[in-house]
Amino acid sequence: AREDGNLSVKARLTCIASTAIIAALFSISFRYIYDFWLLAFVTSFQLHIALLASFASAICLWALRSRLFVALLAWSLVLTAHGVIMQQDFSTDGIHSSSAKPFRLLSFNVLRENRRSAESIADAIVASQADVVYVMEAAALRSVLPRLSQIYHYRLGCGIAVSDCDLLMLSKRPLIDGKIGSLSYVSQERAGLAHIDLEGVTLTLAQVHLTKPYFDKYHSEELSKLSDILGQIEGPLILGGDFNSASIVPDMREFMAQTRLQKAPWEPATWPIRAGRFGIAIDHIFARKPATLMSVKRLPDNFGSNHYGLIADFMIAAKTVDSD
Repeated sequence: AREDGNLSVKARLTCIASTAIIAALFSISFRYIYDFWLLAFVTSFQLHIALLASFASAICLWALRSRLFVALLAWSLVLTAHGVIMQQDFSTDGIHSSSAKPFRLLSFNVLRENRRSAESIADAIVASQADVVYVMEAAALRSVLPRLSQIYHYRLGCGIAVSDCDLLMLSKRPLIDGKIGSLSYVSQERAGLAHIDLEGVTLTLAQVHLTKPYFDKYHSEELSKLSDILGQIEGPLILGGDFNSASIVPDMREFMAQTRLQKAPWEPATWPIRAGRFGIAIDHIFARKPATLMSVKRLPDNFGSNHYGLIADFMIAAKTVDSD
């Protein structure tokens, strides 16, 4: 009777576990049927959820031999493998022209309320030796703008082009035709565009802070509008900012394919802070040739923000290596 009771408890526990695993796997598998905006944020965690489901399925299979758990384990392993494969898509090849010039960009969502860390963030910006800096929620840095202007003589945002201090672009070189606009009424004045002359090469700089993906279809619509804008630009292009979504999400993958942008083979996790390197990359830095992305690294400290910042190195050429 005791053995029967133990089996009954075990069966109930594995039944509960299997239901939870099926629900988790279905939530990240629905993307292969339809790109439903309500699940877009969950899809960013496909690799994490699939790995946890694999582990849970293996434990359940060990506890109770069942074909169901064999199927769940196989299902979760397939989703894990595809999550890894998608991470490698659109990766930079690192190949550039011999005439290409080095360029460094820092991109950081500093958190609007994070004023007490302004001096530390300014120290990190200066120490990075970045040629251009993208700042999101830049109101936190108002107090250090005079200090930063001593090194970055040119800026866009925080009183230049727009009165608001949300999107901020800092540059050591003149920003040509700089402007800040909106991709939707949800994200007002959160898209910046400018050009710089890099020793005879015109480099286009694009900066965005997109709406969160679970706000209806605005995230996809903003990416579509951004794709149209970038499609009209020729020459080397760098895009960076807070996308609020991982690059494996369907609308991000479609955007990458349409714009021919390239990313790091394995992007550093930038959110949530407590997850450290085991989080997800929702802040990105992309490039389109003849701007070649060479590396992307995460800042070692979050400096009080709810995101980690990124530093990227590029090689910028006037034309692609194939035509060099």
